[in-house]
Amino acid sequence: MIADFEEETELPASAGEEVEEELFDMELEDGEVPQPRSRSRGFDRDRRGGGRGRGGPRRGGRPGFGRPKPLIQDVFRRGQEVLVQVIKEGIGTKGPTLSTYISIAGRYLVLMPGLNRIGVSRKIQDEDARGRLKEILTDLKPPKGLGFIIRTAGIDRNKKELQNDLNYLLRLWQVMVRRIRKLKSPAEIYQESDMITRTIRDTFTSDIDTIWVDEPNAFAHAEEFSQIVMPRYANRIKHFQETEPLFHKYGIEEEISRIQQKKIPLPMGGSIVIEQTEALVAIDVNSGSFRADNNAEETAYQMNLQAAREIARQLRLRDLGGVIVNDFIDMRDEKHKRGVERALRDALKRDRARTKILKISQFGLIEMTRQRIRPSLKRSVYQECSHCSGTGLVKTGESMSIEVMRLIQLAAHREGIHRIQVKVHNDVAHYLLNRKRKEIASLEESGELQVSIIGSPGAAPEQMEIVCFDRNGNEVKFYSTEPAAPRGPERPRGGRWNGGR
Repeated sequence: MIADFEEETELPASAGEEVEEELFDMELEDGEVPQPRSRSRGFDRDRRGGGRGRGGPRRGGRPGFGRPKPLIQDVFRRGQEVLVQVIKEGIGTKGPTLSTYISIAGRYLVLMPGLNRIGVSRKIQDEDARGRLKEILTDLKPPKGLGFIIRTAGIDRNKKELQNDLNYLLRLWQVMVRRIRKLKSPAEIYQESDMITRTIRDTFTSDIDTIWVDEPNAFAHAEEFSQIVMPRYANRIKHFQETEPLFHKYGIEEEISRIQQKKIPLPMGGSIVIEQTEALVAIDVNSGSFRADNNAEETAYQMNLQAAREIARQLRLRDLGGVIVNDFIDMRDEKHKRGVERALRDALKRDRARTKILKISQFGLIEMTRQRIRPSLKRSVYQECSHCSGTGLVKTGESMSIEVMRLIQLAAHREGIHRIQVKVHNDVAHYLLNRKRKEIASLEESGELQVSIIGSPGAAPEQMEIVCFDRNGNEVKFYSTEPAAPRGPERPRGGRWNGGR
């Protein structure tokens, strides 16, 4: 069977494909390829539909039109062993997305065990090329029970190159089957290639003259991999041995620093600001000082065109995914609006991730989605700030001083407390000693109390430590009756109260 596929590695979700241990119950000889014998409970692949537009459930468990989504209890049974693939890593509080449709990417082909069909990526639109590739793939006679898709990288490949990639994937599948038979679940059967291997496999083209690798072990690994998947170009993998760091020599460190900033300047004087939240990514376009002949409409149009190209670039560099809302500068001319939409779509054609773009709204917004497989660069590089809990904001010195004064007043009314020692950030201490001096003095006079305010330059902006003593210098238990703030610290039992995040 020959089929067309819209995406290189997209497969319909298998909500109920049973992949049991006996699926691989076979003798494996050298050179022999395992042939999965799949069974389904409640429905089979033909009933579900095999691909786009056939009514079957899509990846992520979305049912097709006219086809009810099966109940999970009708699909799996307790204790059943299932072979699954992580198709999207967990992000934040969301767990990973799994599929029982396995896809293993090579350089030019994608192997799909259990899906008995071959096809060509829909991204290859030239009909002559599609026909030639289908004929080559048919002549290669892939083993029954194993499906293959020709990726866009294989558009100009000959039969020998596709045969080499097919053999590589078959050897890899044999190794996986051996591990499945040997290991006890749950166990990791296969892990996607490392970044260097994946980059060579997915992005290398004949236009690239040299791939520099500076780490000896990584170079050896890259060279070995290139000998297997693209022996013709293996000599283009070279070991970088200069004293100057590789990233500094080619200005990559500067680019890395730039993509970690929220504000990205545009050549014409404007900028875009990228805000990443839990729900979506918001991108705002600002014109700055740019003006096009005092024509506001033309200024907005030219700036939006430039911003559209930069947005597409930043989405790839930062690996941003999910829902993305682009707030472009308002335009009135419908031709200009369509032009910005077209510019964004054209710029995203280079993106390997799947994207869907809606028309510009009356508010100047373009909503879109981008395939998210792994956490973005920001989530991978940064961790949540211990001072602000990821909000990017901390309380002002005035706000913290008011909170400290409430606790001092609370402690002043406790019996047996003679001295209160407060350690806070320098800014908070400065505010207390200057703006709250009269209130503190009044408390000391009315209750024969001593209050010490100590500033600590190493303290966090919202950190505080309050210690109470009696007349003999012994610590006195101080229990706060205030309810804990939603994101604030708990009041510990004992003579001290430590606040802050």
